[in-house]
Amino acid sequence: MTTEPTLAPSETTLTASGIARLANVGRAAVSNWRRRYADFPTPVGGTPASPSFDAVEVEHWLRRHGRLHQAGTDEWAWRHIESYQPAAQISDALGIAGALLLVRADQAAAPDAGLPTPRQLVTRLRALDPNLATMVGPLLPKQWTAQLSTLLGTVDQLGAEQGPEAAFEHLHNRYVSSAHSMSGLAGTPDSVAEVMLALAGRGDVTFDFTSGTGSILRMAADQALTRGTATRCHAQEINPQYALITLLRLWLLHLRVRRSVPDAAPPVVHVGDSLLADALPDLRADVVVANFPFGVHEWGHDKLAYDPRWTYGLPPRTEPELAWIQHALAHLAPGGTAVVLMPPAAASRPAGRRVRAELIRRGALRAIVALPAGLMPPTGIGLHVWVLTQPDPHQPPPGDLLVVDTTAAPDRPLTDTVATAWSAYHSPAYAELPGVHRTVPAIDVLDDQVDLTPQRHLPHTSDLTADPTQVIAHISEFDQLLDQLRRGLPAVRQAPDIPLRDAPQADVADLIRSGSISVHRAAARSRSTGTTATAVVLTTADILSGSPATGTTTRTADDEPGPEIRPGDILVPVIGRRITARVATPEQVGAELGPGTQLIRVDTTRFDPWFIAGVISRTDNLRIAGRAASTGNGAMRIDVRRLSIPVVALEQQHAYGQAFRQLVEFRATLERASATGTTLAREISDALTSGTLGLTSWPDHDGSGRSGNRERRPKLVIPERAV
Repeated sequence: MTTEPTLAPSETTLTASGIARLANVGRAAVSNWRRRYADFPTPVGGTPASPSFDAVEVEHWLRRHGRLHQAGTDEWAWRHIESYQPAAQISDALGIAGALLLVRADQAAAPDAGLPTPRQLVTRLRALDPNLATMVGPLLPKQWTAQLSTLLGTVDQLGAEQGPEAAFEHLHNRYVSSAHSMSGLAGTPDSVAEVMLALAGRGDVTFDFTSGTGSILRMAADQALTRGTATRCHAQEINPQYALITLLRLWLLHLRVRRSVPDAAPPVVHVGDSLLADALPDLRADVVVANFPFGVHEWGHDKLAYDPRWTYGLPPRTEPELAWIQHALAHLAPGGTAVVLMPPAAASRPAGRRVRAELIRRGALRAIVALPAGLMPPTGIGLHVWVLTQPDPHQPPPGDLLVVDTTAAPDRPLTDTVATAWSAYHSPAYAELPGVHRTVPAIDVLDDQVDLTPQRHLPHTSDLTADPTQVIAHISEFDQLLDQLRRGLPAVRQAPDIPLRDAPQADVADLIRSGSISVHRAAARSRSTGTTATAVVLTTADILSGSPATGTTTRTADDEPGPEIRPGDILVPVIGRRITARVATPEQVGAELGPGTQLIRVDTTRFDPWFIAGVISRTDNLRIAGRAASTGNGAMRIDVRRLSIPVVALEQQHAYGQAFRQLVEFRATLERASATGTTLAREISDALTSGTLGLTSWPDHDGSGRSGNRERRPKLVIPERAV
């Protein structure tokens, strides 16, 4: 179902940004319309740089020209929240929307013809949970403003279409992926939460002391419901807006839980600093999970110097993560499990080695899992997951620590890799998976560094040693490449008369004006956020390697496709440290030109493409055609229109073109030979040291490898035990 955008009564005027939002385009498109269409509404206020327009006139113009964006209710609900003013209260607007959806989801609430008043909303929330009323009440006006009426009306419609819980989850997901939240501190991605809960297991009570917007807790409660049980969720969060969103998400799910488990206890959420003002000091949970902020040095080191939670040692001021770790253990019931996200540096920083060592000695730390990079935006580093248990003072501590490197198994689902390793760790017949997971004796970790980084304890020797048969095959392949190189250079000679030396020059710009040469670039993409499609395009890397198109680009219905590559087109990267012109290969013909690339199309009755590509690629041309790019790495922006080319007969162009083509193939073969030789040297070295390859001949005792005047090259053989 789609809905037309509705303008709140207060929206009597619109800026260019507001018009762009209605039409789902970028502001540049609005400026375009003002220049191109004489009937576009004239400004009614503002300034020349930032004019405002009559909202009704703009809406009528957009409808008349078919520019009014048709969006679903889910899209418009989020847009009303995203454009809420003042912008600093967007989190509050989301909380109010969630409160409305919650009372709609409550079976005890009678259906209304319209929106409940703010007082009615608070009353119904109080009937569910007094804490809800306390948190939502201060956010509400005495009566709904026009802006809130429009927002809540659209949200109410979304709840009727999708269901209140699904509607709020949609809005929450848009919120945590937008610039309005603090990203990783707001919501934990599902892929990471799944890994953490696979390690944490199940329990009657689950606690998250830095809950953000409650992503991990909600998944824990949802997984428990799938099993036909319930877990009571406790949370504490320092950000009051995040705490409210957590409570609303948990309550929406709890209403569903109560239908299957009538006696399920409701969620509990507190606002405050978990370290400095622990709201639940007596809570002992079966499962403790947390995605806490990293590197916050003002965490209360001086105020908490004698805190009873530091049973494993006072955390250094620069190691707040080790304070969070001990806070988690302090809230863990006997037999329970705590799973927390950690920065990778916390596994090896010198300041924290004493606390790390104590966690190992007493058996509190059970596993460390290295996650792939990029799972937790905006950070691009690969985080660690630490798994801890409350040591039993009546039992000896476990002797081994499980280390897992999920980056060593990129083809397996992340959760499966971790769950399999954790299950095997608890099995009496544990078997390690080389390079992926193994158990490390505590004594091996308790050295001067106490470095717990998983990769340090997971040697990949078996991965580094290639199959011996494959190494022998690579030697043969390398010999073939060397033969190609010997025959690859064109035949050249020193001659007194060179046609190109004294040939007249023609400017490329003049040839473009005459129509014998044309230059094309990829089409510009609009900033529209409407329906998009993905197209495969040719990239700079494809041009340099001669491979088929491998890049992708996203465009909307308003975007024009890029130029299609034809036979004989000359492809040139827009930015580079030198000019590299290549004639399109048969595999590249038909592909779409991608961003950062350009093509030169010549009249083949007058020009040989390989000849033009060769003379354009001349080293000195970079000085003429290159302009400093904004990349800051010394690369230049190439403008081929500044160049000139020699004018010679077409037959001579063909001859030179064949030589330039040979040189391109020679360079490609040389690069392949270099890469193959480097890999081959490493493979042979690893195979010799590991014993999977041996030598059949040996150098003389003086190490020269010669017998008289005859050179002997050692031959490689595969030992019988390696076959």
